[in-house]
Amino acid sequence: MDALRKLEDAQRSLLWMQEEGITSNHCGSDRFLSDFLLFLAKPCGSLTMEDKCLLISQHLPKVIFLCLKGVHVALSLLLIDGMTLIHDNGLSNLGPYLLDLKSLHTIDRTPNDLILRLGVIFSWNDFAIHVQCRSYFMFHEMDVNSPQSFFKFLPVLSFTGSYIYQLDDLNEKLLTLSTERTSHDGTSKLVPLSDIFKTDPFWPLIHVLECHELLNERIRAELKCGEEYWTLERKLCIALDSNSQILVEDVMRAVHLKSFDYRVLNLLLYQLMREEVNDLHMEFLSVSEFLVEISDDLFDYEDDVLNNSFNILRMFVRIYGASMAPIMLAKSITEAEGKYAQLLKALDPDLSLKYQKRCEEATREGGNTGVHPLGMWTIPPVIVDENCHRSEHLSSKHVNLMRNHQYKQ
Repeated sequence: MDALRKLEDAQRSLLWMQEEGITSNHCGSDRFLSDFLLFLAKPCGSLTMEDKCLLISQHLPKVIFLCLKGVHVALSLLLIDGMTLIHDNGLSNLGPYLLDLKSLHTIDRTPNDLILRLGVIFSWNDFAIHVQCRSYFMFHEMDVNSPQSFFKFLPVLSFTGSYIYQLDDLNEKLLTLSTERTSHDGTSKLVPLSDIFKTDPFWPLIHVLECHELLNERIRAELKCGEEYWTLERKLCIALDSNSQILVEDVMRAVHLKSFDYRVLNLLLYQLMREEVNDLHMEFLSVSEFLVEISDDLFDYEDDVLNNSFNILRMFVRIYGASMAPIMLAKSITEAEGKYAQLLKALDPDLSLKYQKRCEEATREGGNTGVHPLGMWTIPPVIVDENCHRSEHLSSKHVNLMRNHQYKQ
């Protein structure tokens, strides 16, 4: 009887959908919508239908992203052109290759072993790929909400992005451990850096892109920019930690280079779609990326101090002093915003409107609830003595750990 009642409910729901014109002419899709409507109609505590719809409206973007992330993980088991990495004996033999960038630089440069090892590096940074698609697809007249658009190029973009982000993460970890203090005089000595960054860190990625006829000189140049950024990042952070000289030219160069990963992915889209690169779009996005990098640095300022990570405010404090640093940074932001506004006007009006709406969405997703749709610039209080700040943080962390340990006992 219960099964018959469910069938009757489903049939009534389908008939109502047809009367209201909510049909897709596809049996599976209509049944899914019918089941969804019945699910909404089910009692759930004190929630009204309005409450349920509001909840769905608020959380659907995140839910969709998590669902896509699940598919993304499944796609990570496929090579770019669809060759599967899953052998008859399952995934057990892939264990030694998982997330092992170091091993990539010790193998022979032959396609089979390289491809096997690279193929499982997918889905390292799903969120960054998600942002790249939502912000950049519109410049290629692609709809990110269309599965055909989203999944058509996702494996290539995910593969490339994931490889880059692993190198970036490794470089930041090396910076955290780049200096260690001696017990007698407090001077710094360098911890040897990984061999990965001493030669060509991108050759495995370049090899695969070449095999699929996706590499061109502009992509190669941006990858070189990535190497330059990581070199500058290490140089500047080590100089900051050892009280050595820092040049403002190096700092500004590093900020401009930092978004090379997005430019690589965008150039890949041009290659995948067999389009000519639009230099106006690239220039506009470069300025936009510069402002986003500064915004991220301001948000992450304290964490970057603790981790000895590159941060423009950290560098400006060293160069200009605690009182002048915020003023000089505000000047750089104002100059960049002027160039951004000029290039925004040069874009196609429809594209300009779409991008502004996307920026407003991103601002809301970041937690901004203020009146200004793009948020407001907020420069955090500067940390003059970084070593003292780190010591206080470690002491506080140690005290909290001891308290938690005593509480558990």
